[in-house]
Amino acid sequence: MRAFEDPLSLPYARLTGGLYLVIALAGGFSILYVPVMLNVPGDPAATFDNIARHRGLFHAGLIGDLVMMTTEIFVSAMLYFMFRSVNPTLALAACFARLMMVAVMSSMLFFHAGSLALADGSVPLGSFSEAQRLQLAGLMRHVHDAGVWIWQVFFCLHLILLGRLVVRSGLYPRLIGVGLMVGGTGYLVDSVQVFALPEGATLEAVKVALLMVVTAAELSFALMLILRGPRPSTPHAVQG
Repeated sequence: MRAFEDPLSLPYARLTGGLYLVIALAGGFSILYVPVMLNVPGDPAATFDNIARHRGLFHAGLIGDLVMMTTEIFVSAMLYFMFRSVNPTLALAACFARLMMVAVMSSMLFFHAGSLALADGSVPLGSFSEAQRLQLAGLMRHVHDAGVWIWQVFFCLHLILLGRLVVRSGLYPRLIGVGLMVGGTGYLVDSVQVFALPEGATLEAVKVALLMVVTAAELSFALMLILRGPRPSTPHAVQG
């Protein structure tokens, strides 16, 4: 476990970057691919029929969630120690924001399990008809999906703080930090749009553009960690 000993070493950076890519792959699979394959918007019955017919894919998505959330804990801690010397307060706040995101993600799984139990009929609710059970299961899936809009707020805060730390550290290209800060607001825009302006075409375009920027910045940051690591210079501590 020597790679965990020096936060400014190349092995530490490479391990952090590798774990970052694990999050990207697991999260892309469980958050994007699996729901697209299984969910039928506005039709809970069809959605749960898909889940019943593709139970292996559904379970694989749950495994992806667990891999992602477990890895997030390590990455949150490692990023904190990487940038603690730049500004300990902002580094700790960024760590807490990312861990809050993980907490919301984990709580979402309770509603996932509840909706599946209702749809399968494994919960004894004799006073409910099958149609009512499916409607209630659909409501629980909606609550599960609403968790995405909540954790995005914490992730936006994390990216803004992380981007500021990257910019001020001198360890990595400033452009990556700017991309994290600017593009990271796309997650907040997405949450605002869903809650307040679902029909806003302009907001939709802005959101997509910002999310493309932050995706490029995060992947660049992960690859920079793996391929080059921190610049061979001592970062200056910045207050504020």
